[in-house]
Amino acid sequence: MAVVGIDHVQLAMPIGREDTARGFYSGLLGIPECPKPPGLAARGGCWFEGTGVTLHLGVETDFRAAKKAHPALLAMIWRLWLRRLRRLATR
Repeated sequence: MAVVGIDHVQLAMPIGREDTARGFYSGLLGIPECPKPPGLAARGGCWFEGTGVTLHLGVETDFRAAKKAHPALLAMIWRLWLRRLRRLATR
């Protein structure tokens, strides 16, 4: 038996920030949101799934941003992404 990849990455988020997550992951990065199963949807958070990437954002009541942990996403034409992110950061 061998591990052949990662199915998804689970990230923590603060309560009530789903719209912010949607704006970033779907709006900025273009990763479509996918529906959570009904039993999990009541817990909050949101899921995103695109070509080769699946991210689950789960709500934590005592959320604290990680100091070092992060997903490293690959992007086509990364220089265009870098320019776009820099433009948004200066607003």
